[in-house]
Amino acid sequence: KSKKGFMTPERKKKLRLLLRKKAAEELKKEQERKAQERRKVIDERCGQPKDLDNASEEQLKQICKEYFDRMYLCESQKYDMEFEVRKRDFEINELNIAVNDLRGKFIKPTLKKVSKYENKFAKLQKKAAEFNFRNQLKTVKKKEFTMEDDEA
Repeated sequence: KSKKGFMTPERKKKLRLLLRKKAAEELKKEQERKAQERRKVIDERCGQPKDLDNASEEQLKQICKEYFDRMYLCESQKYDMEFEVRKRDFEINELNIAVNDLRGKFIKPTLKKVSKYENKFAKLQKKAAEFNFRNQLKTVKKKEFTMEDDEA
């Protein structure tokens, strides 16, 4: 007796469909989890949104002051971090130079490939142009430009 295979085409189709559904559910859950995490981080960094519509003038002034202080703090932290990055980049560069000096090896710059014949060809063209220019000049007769005493 020959056994029929366990996975008939119908079963395969059904299994694929179930797997797709499961993957779609997992993807949806993952997106929701990421959205919640993002919202949580935003709330943590920025705080809860303030009710500006129902606030009095004093409360508005206080809210503005809080926002200004927060912004000032963030800007100062940003400036400090940028300064640190520049300082570290400089130190890294200095250390690389020191390492190269100690090794006695220097990084050779990559040279451009230049054809030997292009340079010679350019010189020949220049000489040819100069030669043609001289041949095309008109000869000047000196008598035409001298002043004669008879006419004056």
